[in-house]
Amino acid sequence: MNIAVSACLMGAACRYDGAAKPCDEVLALKESHNLVPFCPEVLGGLVIPHPAHEIISWDPLRVCDCTGADNTKAFVRGAEKALSRLVSHNCSVAIMKSKSPSCGCNLIYDGTFSGTLIKGNGIATQRFIDAGVQVYDEKTFAKHFR
Repeated sequence: MNIAVSACLMGAACRYDGAAKPCDEVLALKESHNLVPFCPEVLGGLVIPHPAHEIISWDPLRVCDCTGADNTKAFVRGAEKALSRLVSHNCSVAIMKSKSPSCGCNLIYDGTFSGTLIKGNGIATQRFIDAGVQVYDEKTFAKHFR
């Protein structure tokens, strides 16, 4: 099975702060599945590192950085390019980095840059769900792949 994975979970230094968040449990899936890494923020054209971003509003959609700069178009473009990658690799499952404005699954920051989490999904995660992809974060996928 081909499984799409947020590239930072596979050790790529592509997070907003230039760091990686390798996850041993995700990396262990390489033994039984083909992992397809991607980073919607890089695909959308954001440079690494860049300021932290949060989803400020959904209607209309606005994704801004902590200085107030609006980068919604980059996040939407990245989500669409990531979905194209999933489709071209026949991935029906994705494992995403929790809390991210792109990849967040079930929990994201509330848009106030106060560190407060709310229920919700990142831009790419929501796009994948809308397209019928099964999406998990790095903390919840394991029970589905034993």
